[in-house]
Amino acid sequence: MGIEVGGLLGLIVLVLDIWAIIKIIQSGTTALTKALWIVVILVLPVVGLILWYMLGRKS
Repeated sequence: MGIEVGGLLGLIVLVLDIWAIIKIIQSGTTALTKALWIVVILVLPVVGLILWYMLGRKS
């Protein structure tokens, strides 16, 4: 049962990371800022996603 739950959580994190990267690319910020956020999300998938959501996302 642990494998199925881990796989499902991994899939959810992957989908959320892809969604965040798409939103970053569509944002109006500078290319450097976009690149930095994308690198943070790719290197630290869960923590980077949380940081971007709390600090980098603009309404």
